[in-house]
Amino acid sequence: MPKMKSQRGAVKRFRTTGTGKVRRHKAFGSHILTKKSTKRKRGLREATLASPGDAARIKRMILNK
Repeated sequence: MPKMKSQRGAVKRFRTTGTGKVRRHKAFGSHILTKKSTKRKRGLREATLASPGDAARIKRMILNK
C-alpha cells in the first residue's frame, strides 16, 4: 500500500508544539480592519492552540509533520 499523503493546506496552516498540541492562527485578521478595534486586531496577531476536539483531526491531516 502506498504511503499516506498529508493534506498540504493543513500543513501550511497548523504546527504541532513540543508537547503535541496543535498551534493555529486566528481568523478574521486579514481584511476589513478599519471597523475592528486596535485591541482586537492586536489579539488576532498572536497564535493560539486548537481546541482538543479539533486537534485529533488536524494531527491526522498533517501526519505529525
